Amino acid sequence: MSTLDYDPWIDISTGSTGSTTSTGYTGTPQGTGGDVLDAVRKWLATYVRTMHDEDLDVLTLWAAHTHLCFETYTTPRLVLDSPVPGSGKTTVLEHLSRLCLNPVQMASLSSPALLTRMLDSGIRTVLIDEADRSLSPDKEGVAELLAVLNSGYKRGGTRPVLVPTKDGWDPKEMPTFAPVVMAGNNPNLPEDTKSRTIRVLLLPDLEGRVEESDWELIDIDARDLGESLAAWAELVREQVVAERPPLPAGIVGRSRERWSPLKRVAAAAGGRWPSVVDALALADLARMEQDREDGMVRERPGVVLLRNIREVWPAGQSFFPTEDLIPALIDHNPDSWGDASPFGKALTAQRLGRMLVSSYNLHSDRPGGVGPRGYLRVSFEPVWHRMGFTPPGEPVAPVEPVEPVAPTCAVCGLPMTVIERGQTTHPACEVSA
Repeated sequence: MSTLDYDPWIDISTGSTGSTTSTGYTGTPQGTGGDVLDAVRKWLATYVRTMHDEDLDVLTLWAAHTHLCFETYTTPRLVLDSPVPGSGKTTVLEHLSRLCLNPVQMASLSSPALLTRMLDSGIRTVLIDEADRSLSPDKEGVAELLAVLNSGYKRGGTRPVLVPTKDGWDPKEMPTFAPVVMAGNNPNLPEDTKSRTIRVLLLPDLEGRVEESDWELIDIDARDLGESLAAWAELVREQVVAERPPLPAGIVGRSRERWSPLKRVAAAAGGRWPSVVDALALADLARMEQDREDGMVRERPGVVLLRNIREVWPAGQSFFPTEDLIPALIDHNPDSWGDASPFGKALTAQRLGRMLVSSYNLHSDRPGGVGPRGYLRVSFEPVWHRMGFTPPGEPVAPVEPVEPVAPTCAVCGLPMTVIERGQTTHPACEVSA
C-alpha cells in the first residue's frame, strides 16, 4: 500500500482503490489539485532534504508544470545545485523521473543533434546529471548545446538539423522545447542560461533526517503519484490555457517567464499554492538584488556604467559635465572605471562616449552651444526607467533641463563668446582695465 495518507487514485469502473502492483491507472485523481500537490510535496519531503524548506514547493510545482508546459508556453530550467557530491542531486533526479512528463535521464549530452532528434517525437523532460562536467564551458560543443537548451525555454524553439534522405541530406527544423533539469556541483553556466533557471540548493543530510530511496520498495508508489499528476493535469489543461493569474509587483521580464508557469499551475491547484508561488517569486527577486549588491552577477560593462551614472547623478541637477562625471564614476566604482579596471586604465571621455552611444544611443551635448560638453538627465531618464533603475514611486517624466548660463566678463559683466571661452574678461575690457 502507498506510504501516503492521501490515495490519489480511484478506479472509475469499479469505484475501488487502484492496485498498487502496477502503474497505468485508468482512474481519476481524488480530491482537489491542491490535494495532489500536497501529496507530491509530502512524498518529496520524505526522501529529499533541501537546504530551504520552501524548495520542496519548487520541486513539487516544477514537476507538476512539466505535464502542462505546452499550455504555460515557457518552462523554467531547474538547477539542482550543491558545493559537494553526496548532497542528493541524483536522488532528486530519480524522483523527478517518476513524477515528470516523459522523462529521460542523461548522464551526459553528446551532441545538440541527439537532443533535438529525441524531442522530434514529442515533449520530454530532460534530466541532466553531472552538469558541472557535461555543460562545462571549456568542453567542445557546449556553446551550441547551451544554445539549444536556451532556445527550448519557450514553446516554438527549433534548431535546423540535417536528416538523411534517399538523395542525401535535407535540412529540417526540429523542436527544442522541453522542460530541463541540470544537476551538478556548482555548474558554471553562462548568465543568459542562469537567467532562465530556478535554483534549488542541496547539502549533505548528515543527520539522516530523510528516508533512503529504496526503489525496489517505493518505485510503484512514486510512479502512481506521477500518474496522479498527469491525470490532474488533463482535468485543468483548458483552465491553465485560459487563466493568466497576476504575479507580485516587480516580477517582470525573465522573472515573469520563470515564475508565470508555476503560478498558472498553482492557480489551477488552488488552496495555499498561489500564495506559495508569490512568496517564492518575491524571495527570488530579493536574492537577485542581493547577488548584484554582492558582486555575484556579472553585468555587462554598459549596464554597470548606466547603473553607476544613475547612482552618482546629483539630485536636482539636469546637466552633468563630462569633466565632472568621469571623476565621480571613478570615485564611486574604482574597480570598474579606475586605473585598475579590466580596461587597464582609467575611464576617458572617449570611452565613456563610445559605451553610451553603442549601448543606448546616448550622446553628449553642449546646451546652448556654450560651456563644457556633458550629458542631459532628460536623455537618461527613459533609459533608466526601461532598464529598471528608476526607484519605485519616482516620477518617470523627465526633468526639463535648465539652460546653462554663459560665463560673463569679470570687468563689464556681459556674456563671453564661444571663442573667448576659458578667459575671464573680454580682450578689450582687459586692455581698458
